[in-house]
Amino acid sequence: MLSLRSSQGYVNFILIGIAAMIMIYWVRVLKKMTVESTPQYTPKEADTKNWVYDLIKGEKEIIFVAEVPGPEDQVTVRLIDKILYVRGSGHFSKEVPIETTPDMGIHDFKYRNGVLTLRIKKLETL
Repeated sequence: MLSLRSSQGYVNFILIGIAAMIMIYWVRVLKKMTVESTPQYTPKEADTKNWVYDLIKGEKEIIFVAEVPGPEDQVTVRLIDKILYVRGSGHFSKEVPIETTPDMGIHDFKYRNGVLTLRIKKLETL
C-alpha cells in the first residue's frame, strides 16, 4: 500500500527487503526452537518409579507377586510366548519375561489390596 502512494519505485524494494529479512529471522528462530528445545512433558513420580515384583521359581511352579493398581475387575494378566503381560487401571501396563515351557500356564490368580499373586505351573490336559 505504501508503494502505491509513493511515486518513487525504491520504496517498494525497501518494503520487500524488510519483509524478507523478518521472514528469515523468524524461520531461524523457529528452527532453533525445534532443534534445541527439550520436551515440556515431565513424567510423574509414578511413571519414573521402578516397578518391583517377586518371581519365585520352584521345581514345578513359578509364583509371581507384584503391586498392581486398580480394582480386581480392571486387572488382566496373560502369559504368551514366555512373556507375562500385566495390566491395571490408570494405563498401567507391564511386561515381564518368564522362563516357562509351552505347556505351562496361569493356574491360580489372586488379587487382594492391590497385590497380585499368580501361580504358573504345568497345565493338566484332559
